[in-house]
Amino acid sequence: MNYRKEHDSMGEVLVPEDALYGAQTARSVENFPIGRAHEQMPTEIIRAFGVLKAAAAAVNARLLPARMTEKKRDAILCAADELLAGKLDGHFPLVVFQTGSGTQSNMNVNEVLASRANVLLGEALLHPNDDVNMSQSSNDTFPTAMHIAAALSVTGALLPALDALIGAFLTLEKENEGVVKCGRTHLQDATPIAFSQEISGWRASLEADREMIKSALSPLYALALGGTAVGTGLNAPAGFDVLVAEEIAKRTGLPFVTADNKFSALTSKNALVFAHGALKALAADLFKIANDVRLLASGPRLGIGEILIPENEPGSSIMPGKVNPTQCEAVTMVAAQVMGNDATVGFAASQGHFELNVFMPVIAYNFLQSCRLLSEVMDSFRTRCVAGIRPNRAKMKENLERSLMLVTALSPHIGYENAARVAHYAHEKDVSLREATLALGYLDGERFDALFHPEEMI
Repeated sequence: MNYRKEHDSMGEVLVPEDALYGAQTARSVENFPIGRAHEQMPTEIIRAFGVLKAAAAAVNARLLPARMTEKKRDAILCAADELLAGKLDGHFPLVVFQTGSGTQSNMNVNEVLASRANVLLGEALLHPNDDVNMSQSSNDTFPTAMHIAAALSVTGALLPALDALIGAFLTLEKENEGVVKCGRTHLQDATPIAFSQEISGWRASLEADREMIKSALSPLYALALGGTAVGTGLNAPAGFDVLVAEEIAKRTGLPFVTADNKFSALTSKNALVFAHGALKALAADLFKIANDVRLLASGPRLGIGEILIPENEPGSSIMPGKVNPTQCEAVTMVAAQVMGNDATVGFAASQGHFELNVFMPVIAYNFLQSCRLLSEVMDSFRTRCVAGIRPNRAKMKENLERSLMLVTALSPHIGYENAARVAHYAHEKDVSLREATLALGYLDGERFDALFHPEEMI
C-alpha cells in the first residue's frame, strides 16, 4: 500500500494514499485496534454526522459569512450529500472502542468532508477543524449525532416494523373470532378464552409499547449542538444553536430543537436511557409473545399443538421430519440481546465526570444495534411466522372439552368447595366433569346441561 504524509498538531503521520481521511483518523486506527473486524462506528452515526455538518455549514454561512463563504458552504454541502448517499463509506474505519467522547469519529468526518470538498473544488480551500468543524466541538457534535441517529432509526425503521407486526396480529385476530380454546395461567389449565381474545392481548401489548416508544422520542429531539466544549457555547456565534437545530429539523423532517441546558445535554445521556428502556419494554413483550406462539405450536403430537405455524426449514440434522419454531427463537434471542444492551446503556450513561459523558460511542453502538435488531426481527417474525399462524381447531376443541377448569361455570350453582370436589374426582377417575357431577350427586343431567356452556364463558 502506498502512503502520503499528513500532519496534525502532534506532527506527521502516514496515511493511505487513497484515503480521504487525514492524520487524526490515522492515529486512531493505529491506537485502537479493538474490535476492528466487527465493531466499527455504526453507519447511522456517520450519516447523522453528515446531516449535522451540512446543517452547521449552512448556518455558519448565515452567521459568519466572512469565514464560511458560499463557496466553502456549497462544497461542504456537496461532500455531505455524497456521504449521505453512501458514496464515501470506505473512508470511515474507526471503531466503537475509542475515546469516550467520540472525538476521533468527529474528526474522521471533518477530515473526509474537507478532503472531498477540496477535491470537488480542485483546490485546498477547506480545513477540517477551521471550516467543517466551525462553531462546533466533538463534545457537542457526538451527542447530537447520537440523538439524530437514534430518532431516525426509531422513526424510520423500528416504528414501521412494529406497526406492520401490529397489523398482522390484528388481521389474525379478526380471522379467529369465535374460535374458543382453553385459557392457561401458571402453565396450568384455566377458564376458556377466545383465540381472538388471546391474540388481542398480544396486539394491545405491542400497541402500548408503540406509545411508550413514541413518548420517548421527545427527549431525543433536544440537541446539544451549540454547547461546544463544556456547554458554554464558546466559539459559536449567538443564535447558532437555535438555527442549527432548525436546519437539522428541516433536513430530517423530525422536530429537533436546541436543548434548553447544554451543560446537561453534554453530560447526561438520560434521553437515550429512557428511549432504550422503551425498546426493552418492547423486547420483553416480544419475548413473551414468541414464547406463547412456540408453546401453543409445541408438538406437533405430544405438546399443546393448538396452533400451526409455518414450516420454514428442517429442524434437525439427525431427526428426519423435525421442524422447529425458529422464528420464535430468533425473536427471543434478539430480546435477550436488547436486554443486555440496556444494561450497557444504563451503566455507560452513569459514567463520565463533570462536564462530559465519556462512554458515548458504546451507548450509541448498543442503542442502534437494539433498534436495528428489533426492526429486522419483527419484520422476519411477521412474514415468516405470524402471517402463517392457523388454529388447530380440532386440538383446541379436544383440549377445551378435557379441561377441568370448566367446572368454574358450576361454582355459583353448587359452591366453590363442591366444584373443587368435582374437578378432583374427574381428574382422579379420568372421567368428564358431567360424569363427576352426576356421580357426586350435585346436579342431575338436565340441570348440568342447562348450566354447562363453555362457549359462553368467554
